[in-house]
Amino acid sequence: MEINRFFPEIHGNFGFGCMRLPMKDGEVDYDIFCRMADAFTDAGFNYFDTAHGYIEGKSETAIRDCVAKRYPRNKFLLTNKLTASYFNKQEDIHPFVEHQLSQCGVDYFDFYLMHAQNKDNYPKYKSCKAYETAYALKDEGLIRHFGLSFHDKPEVLDMILQEHPEIEIVQIQFNYVDYNDESVESKRVYEICEKHSKPVIVMEPVKGGSLVNLPKEADEVFRKLNGCSNAGYAIRFAASFPNMAMVLSGMSDMAQMEDNINTMCDFRPLDENEMNAVRKVCDIFRGMHLIPCTSCRYCIEENECPKGIRIPAVFSALNSFEMFHSWNSHMYYDNAVTGDGHGRASDCIRCGKCEKVCPQHLPIRELLKKAADIFDRQK
Repeated sequence: MEINRFFPEIHGNFGFGCMRLPMKDGEVDYDIFCRMADAFTDAGFNYFDTAHGYIEGKSETAIRDCVAKRYPRNKFLLTNKLTASYFNKQEDIHPFVEHQLSQCGVDYFDFYLMHAQNKDNYPKYKSCKAYETAYALKDEGLIRHFGLSFHDKPEVLDMILQEHPEIEIVQIQFNYVDYNDESVESKRVYEICEKHSKPVIVMEPVKGGSLVNLPKEADEVFRKLNGCSNAGYAIRFAASFPNMAMVLSGMSDMAQMEDNINTMCDFRPLDENEMNAVRKVCDIFRGMHLIPCTSCRYCIEENECPKGIRIPAVFSALNSFEMFHSWNSHMYYDNAVTGDGHGRASDCIRCGKCEKVCPQHLPIRELLKKAADIFDRQK
């Protein structure tokens, strides 16, 4: 496996994103997670990524029990993040980081990121001197590398990097569908990182799974290549750009882990024939007008929808309806709204809280109205 040219301590260019871990009865399935972590490290990889809000705090404790307690500290790298909802003043930050370290069962984080930076929350980080505090944490040895994850327009990232040139790395959403998307602008955001000579960590390379189970027409494009899986093409696309230090994949079962390991153990960039296939798939997606939701759950975990609407699941059902127009999409929708406190799309009170935290800048209220028209008012 090649040495990472940006950070020699990183093995290869593939990381384990721990936002979508295997679940059983509402808890992380430790047995499966341990087997996945073993397969990941046995293949030579060592980079794990989490945040305090992932799986309502269960991602951190799962990493403690399934990774930190089972491997020597020099066997793995761990990234965590400072999320805006967990601090209100500078004095809150240091105790919060210490709590995260305890939750994860480690003495330091290899990478620590200002989480989901955008034009709305960045002023809070500035007023609370969060960046300056992170530099102090690095001096203390509690973190080793400092960066940010980003969800906004390229001009905002350019401003942040100008104000904080000490930032070592930037995590961005990057996949072949979002590359030229007007709302995400992955290409231009990536180019800002290049402008400031910042290596990049990729999140959402398979767009929350949307680039795995492709529509039939798109799937056939890749099958004609007789090469790797749909996820493999998506991950290799992201990793093919020169400034990419790491591509994260949020895996939730062994089959996904094995497929991704097979793809990235002997990584090779997409060739021109494969890139042409990617362009064809993008054209197919653009013709379908699907909702580009990545199921990050910020809209319900960071902000708590007052009606308990499981927005990502509703959108998944709506996309399924748009693609297949089958009874399955109605079943997925009914599953999404079943349970105590879960609202239907028609319950939306249009407060707009969800839209303020959506990394994809989706018009969630209008999309919920569309879902209500399709799924609720036909009953």
